[in-house]
Amino acid sequence: MTGIITHGEKRLVLASGRAHPELASAVARELDIEELPTTAYDFANGEIYVRFDESVRGADVFVLQSHTTPINQWLMEQLIMVDALKRASAKRITVVAPFYPYARQDKKHRGREPISARLVADLYKTAGADRLMSVDLHAAQSQGFFDGPVDHLWAQPILTDYVRTRVDPAKTAVVSPDAGRIRVAEQWAAKFGGVPLAFVHKTRDIHKPNQAVANRVVGEVKGRTAVLVDDLIDTGGTIAEAVKVVLAAGASDVIVAATHGVLSHPAAQRLSESGAREVIVTDTLPIPAEKRFPQLTVLPIAPLLGRAIREVFDDGSVTSLFEGNA
Repeated sequence: MTGIITHGEKRLVLASGRAHPELASAVARELDIEELPTTAYDFANGEIYVRFDESVRGADVFVLQSHTTPINQWLMEQLIMVDALKRASAKRITVVAPFYPYARQDKKHRGREPISARLVADLYKTAGADRLMSVDLHAAQSQGFFDGPVDHLWAQPILTDYVRTRVDPAKTAVVSPDAGRIRVAEQWAAKFGGVPLAFVHKTRDIHKPNQAVANRVVGEVKGRTAVLVDDLIDTGGTIAEAVKVVLAAGASDVIVAATHGVLSHPAAQRLSESGAREVIVTDTLPIPAEKRFPQLTVLPIAPLLGRAIREVFDDGSVTSLFEGNA
């Protein structure tokens, strides 16, 4: 046989941007490894410099970045990191973006608008990414934007396990904040043993971002704890209004559960004054002190990311993490 045959071991490397170092450290602990030493800083004019301080030749590299404010800076930093890894001869590069940037711009509402979520996927591919991993995309079909394998993780098991300790399923109803999230609410209702399902009818002006008007509840919530579920909370206007409408419809109290706590101003004030008993999110994004409020509970996403990264590295099944439903 001609050629050279080697029997070397694979090497998993975790590289992290500067947006959410606490999450990167937690994921590294889950994997029982150290993060790739990295030098990263901004030039005076705002340009970003990145250099990895160890060789990554032949490595299976996972590039973790949380896309919080300022989102464009952190997106650009991750793209530069991917480019640096490609030029350093990494064998495979997986972008880990727990909160996918520009996920809400996944279609055209009017003419002459961009589809920015597709553009981001193209940027990742052009930079050199071979694979993409994210948590609870705003629209699951956005996986098709990336020309390569996409691991779409669910935070639902983490959230449902916690919420189950906070409610009596016999006196619970799952509520979707709008008709578009009904499918997710159905999955939540099934997790709680087939509890009643409802949704909030709302209208949204496509000319005004972050604004929606909650009108009425469709479904039975009277006398029950309403679990209001969504993928993200940004300014909190939609959720806060939904909480008030659900309480007005006779719900005994309301628990809000969402994967991504964007919590742009004035979300903390709106949610703390909304009447919700508890607002539960994961730490896919950093939540500094100024965004926190008494009713807020933050659950760790690192165990899920760590398990998924390990499955990908070991050529295992990511789907197995979600009882075959992912």
